[in-house]
Amino acid sequence: MKKKLVILSGAGMSAESGIKTFRDSDGLWEGHNVMDVATPEGWHRNTELVLDFYNQRRRQLFEVLPNSGHLTLAEMEDDFEINIVTQNVDDLHERAGSTNVLHLHGELIKVRSIADQTAIQDWTGDLIIGDLDAKGNQLRPHIVWFGEEVPALEQAIDLVEQADYVVVIGTSMQVYPAAGLIDFAKKDCLLFYIDPKPASIPNLRNKLELITMSASEGVQFLKERLKAIS
Repeated sequence: MKKKLVILSGAGMSAESGIKTFRDSDGLWEGHNVMDVATPEGWHRNTELVLDFYNQRRRQLFEVLPNSGHLTLAEMEDDFEINIVTQNVDDLHERAGSTNVLHLHGELIKVRSIADQTAIQDWTGDLIIGDLDAKGNQLRPHIVWFGEEVPALEQAIDLVEQADYVVVIGTSMQVYPAAGLIDFAKKDCLLFYIDPKPASIPNLRNKLELITMSASEGVQFLKERLKAIS
């Protein structure tokens, strides 16, 4: 049987493709205060601003390609049962060929009804005021904003609990609840952390191997490392 490998990917995974990290050191996201474009309050305060912001992010998504890190993870499905749990809202993992991708924070190329968070549909163009669901409710970006619950969290926990290996790629492990996922790994689960500048992870009970490389270099190194120990 194939070993179960869970990938927890963050902004650093997509940075090499040209997608900027979620927040710069000054707390701004693409020049905007995140409270204005990534909260329910921001949506109610200035819906048009929020829609325009995500329309720009969606357009940018079609100008970039998966990097070699994404592609290598997809190739590794030949040898491992891989589930990717990503904080990223892009579709680069899927476009690279990965078949089991769980988005914790939503997806840019989907929208949902403001009245029913389960009424989700694919959306690749701009979203404007007046775009409605079948019941006449405004559609909004299918993004989990600050202050909103993370519907996919329980499924992510289940995946981590079953994993033989958990790999953290390109995330500071500071944003909760995603940052708490590694706490659900089995005691004998080996953890890997790929990041050129990894953050410290306190109170960790599992063995951790640091791979201080970029996502692309680190995933290639991981592939060879897992071949050696599996």
